[in-house]
Amino acid sequence: MPTVPQASPAARRTAVDVTALLERGRTLATPVLRAAVDRLAPPMDTVAAYHFGWIDAQGNPTDGDGGKAVRPALAVLSAEVAGADPEAGVPGAVAVELVHNFSLLHDDLMDGDEQRRHRDTVWKVHGPAQAILVGDALFALANEVLLELGTVEAGRATRRLTTATRALIDGQAQDISYEHRDRVSVEECLEMEGNKTGALLACASSIGAVLGGADDRTADALERYGYHLGLAFQAVDDLLGIWGDPGATGKQTWSDLRQRKKSLPVVAALAAGGPASERLGEMLAADAKSSDFENFSEEEFAARAALIEEAGGRDWTAGEARRQHTIAIEALNAVDMPEQVRAGFTALADFVVVRKR
Repeated sequence: MPTVPQASPAARRTAVDVTALLERGRTLATPVLRAAVDRLAPPMDTVAAYHFGWIDAQGNPTDGDGGKAVRPALAVLSAEVAGADPEAGVPGAVAVELVHNFSLLHDDLMDGDEQRRHRDTVWKVHGPAQAILVGDALFALANEVLLELGTVEAGRATRRLTTATRALIDGQAQDISYEHRDRVSVEECLEMEGNKTGALLACASSIGAVLGGADDRTADALERYGYHLGLAFQAVDDLLGIWGDPGATGKQTWSDLRQRKKSLPVVAALAAGGPASERLGEMLAADAKSSDFENFSEEEFAARAALIEEAGGRDWTAGEARRQHTIAIEALNAVDMPEQVRAGFTALADFVVVRKR
């Protein structure tokens, strides 16, 4: 797994409990998120509640895994950059979470993923139609939560959110189109991942500050932090998508290889040249034409993963995660903020790059 660069001296001086930071974002955002979901017409309200892990497939309350809550943590933390209380960032945290989960509902259906967070996905339990409808409803709710504030800052925040959402959708479209191509360049892959993951994390990192009254220069710098954090996040996700422990990720072994995803380790390995790279290219080209791909054994996927690693794709992606982490931290230098808040952003960036799920 990637190793985080040495923390800055300031970050070392200011200890941060990342778990507490994540829990603060979750605790502040969840009641407002639940209230927003409760507005949905039946059965969309219960389908959404299942997706968020609040109930099981039979409708019984449950303490399900609601995800890492990085985006809400960033949103409420960014409000403090503007000198506002963390609560000022809550509508932004909720709006970003709604958009994120809109994308997950649709992505799971498009990718055919049957498991998320160790449970059957919504389309598997409630059907494709409900996955589409609930996803659409969450996107609409995200804008509603912000616009009903009725402030100038809310309008600015909504503009940033809709721009990020469009980029996210662009990224998903690119991701799908790349699955049907033999070759994708590293630059194309990074652009896709910047859209699909970086844009919304950029929004999460700035939306609380915007709601708290920060100017565009400050918000733009926080967006740069979030964008590069998103690229680091996705690089780690790509590593986990091939070599992650299913017990930790909640997904199948070799999940990205099963979906023929042109993720960073694959793309970097194919671009590396050499015998392992050439053999991998031949194998993946044959896979694309195979009528028996869905019946491949664990050993066959393991062989492809081994070639990716031999060609250098795994190491390159780990290095790219570290590089993007460094760029994200450096972006914070353009913003004046309390040292404890800066340390929080640094600690969240470290958490994103060193994780197992």
